[in-house]
Amino acid sequence: MIEVPKTAIELAKRFEGFHRVPKADPGRAHPYICPAGYWTIGYGHLCAPTHPPITENEAEVYLAHDLQTALAATLRYCPVLATESEGRLAAIVDFTFNLGAGRLQTSTLRRRINQRDWAAVATELRRWIYGGGKVLPGLVARRKAECALLVVS
Repeated sequence: MIEVPKTAIELAKRFEGFHRVPKADPGRAHPYICPAGYWTIGYGHLCAPTHPPITENEAEVYLAHDLQTALAATLRYCPVLATESEGRLAAIVDFTFNLGAGRLQTSTLRRRINQRDWAAVATELRRWIYGGGKVLPGLVARRKAECALLVVS
């Protein structure tokens, strides 16, 4: 069984961040609306607006589960990644975690991955930078980091 690449965990933590909202309760995260307009808690875990506050440890449990789900979907839709580098797998697992399996399933990105056309994969990744109808600098940076992992050393 393939495990979630450590790099995917690091990417998700780096770009999602553990949002301690409100600042008056710094040890826990409360639900907030992310830039794309979804209720979120911890490290990018989708939730109801009434979700109780969570600790960073609880957020890491959610993240591990969410990334496992993203890994399973990534391998289901892009089976070639099972034999590719860990960096390539991590990049696409992070993408799937960030935007959802449905977006990967119906995308040109998926087709390019399964064709192993890594230059085209990078081009496709760089198109996924919108949230709430506008370019989000955080997504631009995230896609750049994912693209950097596509290069096999």
